[in-house]
Amino acid sequence: MDNKINDSKEKAVLVGVLINDDDKESIEELEELANTAGAEVVGIMTQSRSNIDRTSYIGKGKLIELKEFIENNDVDVIIINDELTGSQIKSIEDVVSIKVIDRTSLILDIFAKRAKSAEGMLQVELAQLRYRLPRLQGIGNDLSRLGGGIGTRGPGETKLETDRRYIRERIKTIEGKLEDLRRHRELLRGRRRKNEIPVVAIVGYTNAGKSTLMNVLTNASVYAEDKLFATLDPTARKLVLPSGREIVLIDTVGFIRKLPHDLVEAFKSTLEELKYADVLLHVIDISSKDMVHKIKVVEGVLKDLDVIDRPKINVYNKSDLLDKIPENKGDNVYISAKERIGIDELLKIIDSVVYSDLFVLDFYFPYTNSNEYLFIKKNSRILKEEYDEKGIKIKAQVSATERNVLKNFIIS
Repeated sequence: MDNKINDSKEKAVLVGVLINDDDKESIEELEELANTAGAEVVGIMTQSRSNIDRTSYIGKGKLIELKEFIENNDVDVIIINDELTGSQIKSIEDVVSIKVIDRTSLILDIFAKRAKSAEGMLQVELAQLRYRLPRLQGIGNDLSRLGGGIGTRGPGETKLETDRRYIRERIKTIEGKLEDLRRHRELLRGRRRKNEIPVVAIVGYTNAGKSTLMNVLTNASVYAEDKLFATLDPTARKLVLPSGREIVLIDTVGFIRKLPHDLVEAFKSTLEELKYADVLLHVIDISSKDMVHKIKVVEGVLKDLDVIDRPKINVYNKSDLLDKIPENKGDNVYISAKERIGIDELLKIIDSVVYSDLFVLDFYFPYTNSNEYLFIKKNSRILKEEYDEKGIKIKAQVSATERNVLKNFIIS
C-alpha cells in the first residue's frame, strides 16, 4: 500500500487489480481522475490477479487489509479501477463501511461537474441513470446513508432512491429531448452542406490539448485546463484557411481508457458530428509516456463510431517538451498549441487535405452573368482579375464542385 497523506475533506484510496501491463498506467490515470473529481488520494492498493473476484473485486485477505488501512487513515471513499456490479459494491461496503465508487461512476461524476450546456447535462444524466438503474438494489440505500460527495453529482440522491419505473420514464423523457436536439443539429449540418462548408473535427485522448488548439486556431474562448475532461460540450467555430476558404472546426469530448459504454451511448448524438466531418484532426500528446496506447484507445472509439476511414491528420501536440521537434512528414504534424509552434504549417496542411481537389482555371463572366461571378468570388480563391468592355476574366483556385458549377465559363 502506497501512502500519500494529504489534508482533504474527502480522502480516497484507489484500488485496482493488475491483470496486464496496461493496468499500471490505468491506475495512474485513475489518480488523475480522482484529483479532477476533487478527491485527495491518500493511498493506492493493487493486487496482481489473473481475473477480477466476482464477489468483492479483490480477495478476502486484501479486503481485510484495505479495511485496516481505511480505519488508520480516516478514508472517506474507495475508488475502484474497474466497473462494478451493484452486488460487488454492496459486498465491499458491507466490510469497509464507507462509500465505494467504481471507475465508471467517477468518470460520470466528472462529466456531471464539467457539463455546462443543457444538452451536455441531459447526456450526463442519461448516462448516469442508465448506469445506476441495474444497480439500484446494491447502491441506492448506501448512497443515501453515506451522504454526498464524489460519485453522487448529477441526478442526485432523490432520483436514485425512486423506483425503477420512474427512472425508466425519466430516461425516456431525456432520450426524447436529445432526439429533438439531434434533429436541430441535423438541420444545421444540412445548411453547412448546402453552403459547401467543409467540417474538420478535433478528436483525441482527454487532456491532449484539443481545446487549447481550438483556441489558437480560431481565437475562441473555449475552456481549456490541464485536467481530464476540461471540455465536455462540443464547440463549433468558423476558421479561414491560408487559401482564403472557410471550414467549420469542431471540438469534441476527449476519450479515455475504459470509456463507459453508457457514456458513449448517451453522447452519440454529439459524437455523430464525427460521421459528417470531412477531415479529423487527431491531437496526440507526444510527451505522454503511453502515447502509443492512447492512440490505440482513440482509434478504437473512432472504429466503433465507424469513422476510422475518414481523412485524418495526426497532430502531435506538446512537441516543445521534446529535446528536438521532429520534421513534419505527410499527414503527421508536430506542434505546440500552448507555445504556438507549428500552427502556420498545420493550417497549410489542413488546407491541402480539406481542399485536395483544387484546380487553377481561367474563367470569363459576361456582365450579364453576375450571379455566377458572385458565386466564384464568394467560394473560390481569386488569383487574378481583369475587366474589359464585355465582362470579367478571372484566374481562380476552385474545387471540383465549383468547377462543375461554373464549367460553361471556363476558358482554359
